[in-house]
Amino acid sequence: MSLGAEIVKSFDRSFSLYDDLLEAIEESILGSRLPGVPSNTIGLQLWCVVGARESFGRAITANEWSGFSCSLEATTSKESVGSALRRSAESVSGVLKNIDTYTSVQNRLILDLLEHEAAHHGQLIRYIYGLDLPIPDSWKSKYALEPK
Repeated sequence: MSLGAEIVKSFDRSFSLYDDLLEAIEESILGSRLPGVPSNTIGLQLWCVVGARESFGRAITANEWSGFSCSLEATTSKESVGSALRRSAESVSGVLKNIDTYTSVQNRLILDLLEHEAAHHGQLIRYIYGLDLPIPDSWKSKYALEPK
């Protein structure tokens, strides 16, 4: 398998983890914050994921960073968040599949986006435990998570 195909496969695994998490939680949880510590909401965590995918996708295509923006507005709507996650995942996958040879700038942007995806996985694990949320099987196996 080529490096490009491996990169797409890594992103696809990350994308599916977000889908599985969203499927496992109730819509009302999107507005939840971690108790007792400064935090934003789960919905805003996912807003950042969508915005990074959209922004990095544009940057990878342009071969340069062009700023952050996010199309997701309704961070407490499971339908809106899910749609934005799917749309942004499809967009990134499309961008990655349409590049034959990556430049060094594109390599850096791709790695930065993959790191961003993983960083939010870690942050969301804190929400899973802090709010006693159900742990999707995919998260259990990827990160060796166990219920409290």
